[in-house]
Formats: sequence, C-alpha cells, structure tokens
Amino acid sequence: MSRIAPRIPDLPPEKLSPEQRKVYDAIASGPRGHVRGPLAVWLQSAPLAARAEALGAFCRYDTGLPKRLSELAIIITGAKWRAGFEWYVHAPLGIKAGLDPDLVETIRTGGTPTFKREDEAALYAFTRELLDTHEVSDETYRRAEAQFGAKGLVELVGILGYYGLISMTIKAFRVAVPEGAQEPFEN
Repeated sequence: MSRIAPRIPDLPPEKLSPEQRKVYDAIASGPRGHVRGPLAVWLQSAPLAARAEALGAFCRYDTGLPKRLSELAIIITGAKWRAGFEWYVHAPLGIKAGLDPDLVETIRTGGTPTFKREDEAALYAFTRELLDTHEVSDETYRRAEAQFGAKGLVELVGILGYYGLISMTIKAFRVAVPEGAQEPFEN
C-alpha cells in the first residue's frame, strides 16, 4: 500500500511561533521526550496543544490504573478507530507492561479476545460497550466498578476520551506511522 501524505506536515522547530515553541519545549522536555504524531499536529493551535498535552500526560502517566490496563484501554481505542500511529506507539508499550501479545494481536485484527485476568476482561467489556453502543449496561458497570472503583472508572473514561481525541486527530489529519514502520490497519 502506498503511503498517504499527512494533511498537516510537522512544523520545523525553527519555524514555530514563541507560543508554539513554549508548548513544543514543554512536551519535548517531559516524559515523552519528543513531539511527534498528533501532538505535532496540535501545535497548529498552541492553546489546544498545551491543554490537551496536560490531559494526556495525566491519562498516560498518572492515573491510578496499572500501566497494563491503561495501555489496554488505549489499544482498544486505537483499534476501534483503526488509528495506526496510536497502535504503533502503544501496542509495544502494552506488551512491555504485561499484556499477552496474542491478546494484543486479537484486538488489532478485530477478533474477540480471551482473557486470563478478570481486570482485563472487565476493562475490555466496559470499554467496548461504551465505544460500540455509547452506553454501559448496569451489569457491565458493576463488574468494572468491582475491579476499579468509581475513581478508576472516571479515570478510565478520561483515558478513552483522550485517546479518542488522539485517534480522531490521527484519522482526520492522516498522521502516519514513521517511515519504514508497518501500518497496522490497512484500509
């Protein structure tokens, strides 16, 4: 498949406005260590980039959910949107955090995964139900609440919302995986 050109090319750091440069430097000096993908697109609006990056830093690094579960929520969202860049970044992080590689591949290909851990199964059910039906049944809610509590569910929904924004940015602006990387979702 031929590579699709991004709709908004990355802004070279030397061409950033002072406001954009401030946000760029804040992102690059944080835990991400670089500005790429959807965050680079957001630099077109420095105020949006600053606020979204702050929410993203919390959702990615500071929730009470274990990293394994945060990454599971992120890759479920990425697969739902078929957001290749998101998958490219987070599938390896999920495996490194303890997700079974076969589980990750089943999610990527749209299959129904089999879970060995109840927390993963509850998170998957809650996330898929919310993303697919735009609601969560009482039964699914109670199952997830038993695993994560109210605070954990609020943070989970925050992760889903933030990575929905990431996914929409990837899809709307055709943010590609890096040159030489395999696109995980052929269209």
